[in-house]
Amino acid sequence: MRRPLAALAVFALLAAGGIFAVITLRGGSIPFVHDTCRVFVGERTVRLDPEQAGHAATIAAVAHRRDLPERAVTVAFATALQESKLRNLTGGDRDSVGLFQQRPSQGWGTPAQLRDTRYAARQFYRHLVKVDGWETLPVAVAAQAVQRSAEGRAYEKWAGDAAALARAFTGGAPGAVTCRLRKDGGTVAPAEEDLGSALAADVGTVSSSRPGGASASRRVTVPVGAAAGGATDPGWRVAYWFVAQARTYGVHTVRYGALEWTASSGKWRQPVENGSSRRVVAELGGA
Repeated sequence: MRRPLAALAVFALLAAGGIFAVITLRGGSIPFVHDTCRVFVGERTVRLDPEQAGHAATIAAVAHRRDLPERAVTVAFATALQESKLRNLTGGDRDSVGLFQQRPSQGWGTPAQLRDTRYAARQFYRHLVKVDGWETLPVAVAAQAVQRSAEGRAYEKWAGDAAALARAFTGGAPGAVTCRLRKDGGTVAPAEEDLGSALAADVGTVSSSRPGGASASRRVTVPVGAAAGGATDPGWRVAYWFVAQARTYGVHTVRYGALEWTASSGKWRQPVENGSSRRVVAELGGA
């Protein structure tokens, strides 16, 4: 029997590109060809890859460590999305480098410093808070006051995505950040000192154990306080850090509250065991 011509055409297009189409709703599986992350806030979905998500989590963590509000994170995200698409670039216009395309010749730091996500974010926030009234300025105006770009209005097109990312990564949207990895994050054995340094810089006090012996998954527990006034939940901020850094540090499971995320499913679901609203538990692949 001859197949309908339209069906053959569609099949040929998909096969030629090596693409497998998956039709899904938000509650179903995340369609992906590569490792992928999604941030769901209200009606907005922001698509990232794990590299971008990892940088986003760190940028938000730096703001938290400086006791800066969500608005500062929104401006930082809009800037980084425009300048680098949240990627740590080795170069750019003239001597620009890094996530924010900061210039060593303008006193921002050395190229090596500016390719360090935490350093670059600290520099951005240090300049932002010096801008008069930055808290109430439009996102593009605040970003331009820091960057002094030739295309200052371009930051505005990222304002919606930046606000959604800021709401999620500061802990204001439960279950919002998801990543799905083709290989389970647990197959990666991160260097102990690398993970420890990152946690100390971005998250804070943690405890670590190997409940099943040296070859088993390592469990990292982060105690968190109560949400301040119900606006944001520090537990979700920490949980999203682990999800966004899953590919880098071999995280395969994160539990917080009544939900559990796994790298293989890319979803937040009810955990097998009761969760806790006062601690985040992450499980990492064994060494």
